[in-house]
Amino acid sequence: MAKINVSVIRQGIRGRLKVKEETRNFYNGIFIDLGELTLFTGKVIKQMFQSPFEFREFVKHGFILGNKSLPLVAVTGFIMGLVLTMQLNPILADFGAQTLLPGVVAIAMFRELGPVITGLICAGKISSGIGAEIAAMSVTEQIDAMEVSGTRPLSFVVASRIVATTLVVPILVIFANAFSLLGSFLAVNIFEDTSATLFINRSFSMMGFADLLPSTLKTVFFGFFIGLIGTYKGYTAGRGTESVGLASNSAVIAASLTIFVIDLVFVLITSIL
Repeated sequence: MAKINVSVIRQGIRGRLKVKEETRNFYNGIFIDLGELTLFTGKVIKQMFQSPFEFREFVKHGFILGNKSLPLVAVTGFIMGLVLTMQLNPILADFGAQTLLPGVVAIAMFRELGPVITGLICAGKISSGIGAEIAAMSVTEQIDAMEVSGTRPLSFVVASRIVATTLVVPILVIFANAFSLLGSFLAVNIFEDTSATLFINRSFSMMGFADLLPSTLKTVFFGFFIGLIGTYKGYTAGRGTESVGLASNSAVIAASLTIFVIDLVFVLITSIL
């Protein structure tokens, strides 16, 4: 019995030590990844300001990323505006404040829901696609071939995509907000007849410049980090074919968490100011 108890104790100690070691390695991996991402960001920003800039690649990727993401973003924004209006209408009706409904929906969509939901959609669609595409290029040694031939892969492959996402994501957010107002307008007309002019006036009467500037500015950061994380995960992927899936999956997770962190920072700053 004594020997059995000792062996059980030893197994328990080994299990605890193994868990502690795995936890330590996990946190060490996060800090190492952040350090490498910082160095990677510095190199990419340096390439952005070195001529020649790959303008054709920027236009191509901007059109492709925006064109592929626009239908999903538009449908999501439309449904969110429709559902949010139908959910808020009975609540405001209890207080006799149904005339405030378009303004409340507009503020909720423009300040928070529109940018964040669109950013998460782009993180799942754009960032994962970029990560998988560049990882496949790395696996097939296309990146190495560019370096040997004198082409700057950080400019041709990475910087052009990051600049494209930085400009495309804010545009997609504008479309999402516009379609959310369309959905809200249709939902309002279910309960009462409202003209489009009156609905627009009520929607923007409660908003000011202070509501639009922070929400627009953070979408630029959303787009930058969506492109940056996607390109980083793909560029630093391993050589095996399974690394393509890992790069895509990790890009989605990291980009989504980054969007929440950026949103939290902007909310804190705007609350203080």
